[in-house]
Amino acid sequence: MLAEPSPLPAPALDLAVLRQSADAACRLMKTLSNPDRLLLLCQLSLGEKNVGELEALVGISQPTLSQQLGVLREEGLVSTRREGKNIYYCVASPQALAVMEVLYAQFCAP
Repeated sequence: MLAEPSPLPAPALDLAVLRQSADAACRLMKTLSNPDRLLLLCQLSLGEKNVGELEALVGISQPTLSQQLGVLREEGLVSTRREGKNIYYCVASPQALAVMEVLYAQFCAP
């Protein structure tokens, strides 16, 4: 009877890299923990929108909308482009988009 080969040892995880990843994940989750920002990302995960469209879709007043979009921009979760007088926003973070997909499946899907 042949002996089963022993499993390969798991590679050692670099604690510094793990800590950086944990910090990045915590920043993302902290940013997503605001209901207004979560609603904005929900809409933007469906496609690019301008400020007027976002205001109508999520029902957030202009000052609050601008503040929350600023936070999302500072955290690198959205990017902007200007077309004439309009500023368009889209999701710029693949990690944020992946989390939004999970949240949608868990809380919004029929």
